[in-house]
Amino acid sequence: MNLRIGFGYDVHQLAKGHNLCLGGLMIPHKKGTVGHSDGDVLIHSICDALLGAANLHDIGHHFPDNSKEYKGIDSKILLQKTIKLLNDQDYKIINIDSTICLEEPKIKDSIPDMKKILAGVMKQNVENISIKATTSEKMGFIGKTDGIAAYAIALIHKPTKELKVESL
Repeated sequence: MNLRIGFGYDVHQLAKGHNLCLGGLMIPHKKGTVGHSDGDVLIHSICDALLGAANLHDIGHHFPDNSKEYKGIDSKILLQKTIKLLNDQDYKIINIDSTICLEEPKIKDSIPDMKKILAGVMKQNVENISIKATTSEKMGFIGKTDGIAAYAIALIHKPTKELKVESL
């Protein structure tokens, strides 16, 4: 079995007048992510982890932030396109582990819904997707509620084709 691991990271500024979308779920809050797309840092970090594991560049290579095509796009569409890129190379997801780092709002009650949304988009079992949340203990741009970050690791594999050896 050909196992591969990839790491993803994304960060966005938080500002009033923007929506906060995480894991495909709109989270009610006074601030949201500033970005070219919907600014979903969790999905972006997962895309980067998956693309990195498959050695298929990164999210910016496939979905550039200066392209009109992706302006305001729902990041679930980017994740669907990422999954197609992996499927085209015969890669299968084993699991994803991710962490969202933000000071507020508290999102632990939203994590089960995020997992269901992501599992549906990726056609995975919910058990294969881990989402955790943490703060930066009021330090730095995250602690001052000026930004949000997400980290993800993805483990994928490409099934190997068995060689049939004929006996003489």
